[in-house]
Amino acid sequence: MSSSDKIHKAGLSRRKFLEKMGRTAAAGSAVGSVGVPSLVWGQENSGPIDCGPPPKAKPQHRTGGESFVPLPLPVTPLRRSEKKKPPSPPALIGKMSMGPVRWITREGKRIKYRDWMTDPADVGTLLKWTNQKLGINYRAVESDFAHFSYDPRELPAILFAGHNKFSLNDEVRQRLNRYVLDGGTILADACCGWNDFAESFRKEIELIFPGRPMRKMLPEEPVFSSYYKLGNLTYKKGDGTTYSDEPCLESIDFGCRSGVIFSPADLTCGWDGHEHPRGLRVVIEEARQVGANLVTYILGSFQLGQFLSSTKVYHEQSAPSRDDFVFAQLKHEGDWDPDPSAVHNLLKHARDNSTLEVKFKRKDVSLKDPKTATYPLLYMTGHHEFHWDEEEVGRLQRYLKAGGILFADSCCGRMAFDMAFRREIGKVLPESKLQRLPADHPVYHCHYDIKRVDYTPRVREDFGPFDTPELEGISIDGKLAVLYSKFDLGNGWEQFPHPYSYGLKDGPALQIGTNVIVYAITH
Repeated sequence: MSSSDKIHKAGLSRRKFLEKMGRTAAAGSAVGSVGVPSLVWGQENSGPIDCGPPPKAKPQHRTGGESFVPLPLPVTPLRRSEKKKPPSPPALIGKMSMGPVRWITREGKRIKYRDWMTDPADVGTLLKWTNQKLGINYRAVESDFAHFSYDPRELPAILFAGHNKFSLNDEVRQRLNRYVLDGGTILADACCGWNDFAESFRKEIELIFPGRPMRKMLPEEPVFSSYYKLGNLTYKKGDGTTYSDEPCLESIDFGCRSGVIFSPADLTCGWDGHEHPRGLRVVIEEARQVGANLVTYILGSFQLGQFLSSTKVYHEQSAPSRDDFVFAQLKHEGDWDPDPSAVHNLLKHARDNSTLEVKFKRKDVSLKDPKTATYPLLYMTGHHEFHWDEEEVGRLQRYLKAGGILFADSCCGRMAFDMAFRREIGKVLPESKLQRLPADHPVYHCHYDIKRVDYTPRVREDFGPFDTPELEGISIDGKLAVLYSKFDLGNGWEQFPHPYSYGLKDGPALQIGTNVIVYAITH
């Protein structure tokens, strides 16, 4: 079986994950005025006051040693036990204190209670479980909005969990925004699937990240395969009945990383390992598998988040040039710029490693802008679904037939973008179809002589071992008009590890990108 046949077969198996793809609408509406100092909690305490047992008491680590009682010397040494605290493992997830203080009477004693304490041992129990499963050593901590440092280097992830309504103030929202942009992750769970908490969280996230609506996560996303390969999950209702359905997680992406992840169906009761007759939850074993994947994903993407927090910019050199070459990147309704440093790195590499005497520039453009038709090359990428309307289809068709080149790649090798691109380019050029470029095509040899390439570990894992370049294209009147890679190139251009990417490694990705630029200039 040829490498392209293997790729096609593996691609079909990946498509099965997308059979039930769906999207959620932008969640929540704006919240009104908020109070001080940090949070305003809902007046309706609709949720239960107890879900799971309290965490076990911390063990008293003692070491035997000799000591003297306060008696005149000489005396015989007596033994006493002294506390000895072992070093703590690093903190990975902080559970945020939420809910107003409430008092309940239990066994004749008044006990202080807050909403976030309904599953007091949830994330701690999860980390003990995942530490054993994954061979790692991390701990959970308790935190609050007043004393939290908002520095992801100190605490990579925080967890919001509860039943009742809540809202934050503007200062906390701004600091949470910066926390995620700096590489931190916000996890959230509607305990018992409680809708009051879910509505409040969605509204708050809309205020923290305006213009970035939460969306339903697709089955192909790495959080569903970072450790366990998850398909449909088993959900349990309050009456004890169960049903199987696709994962219900929602998220917001920041570049190639999901920085906010929310479950409207309960996970924390499952992490805690208990059941009760109310709400909607993922069954215990599968809730812990989702939790293990979340922990693995946070650990795998933390450094990427920190890298993405500081976008590199390519400053043009002052050496004289004969002409300018504009690398125009198409904006579209999806996540059109997931690798903010990629193009700048590619342009710098092309400048430093070719004899082209041009000044490279990047410009973000729209198909509806008439000036877009003046650029010789248009580049586009993304993870998710997108659509072109009739005007955009018409303008792109005229651009390609006039001699322009469209260059596209699927960021992280995501199938959602792959399917959308194939569908939309079919509208633009309905009489043509993407075809694999032969090994002797000029785009592989116009600068670098590219015969073999290296792919990321995930490609080898799912598609098997192969090392041939797999670009596809459409030609018009014998001239290449569309060039497409179903495997990611932009992550390689960024020259920083993307642990969950299906793509080419840095070197071959930069070589292919440089060849495309040279081809566009010389053709």
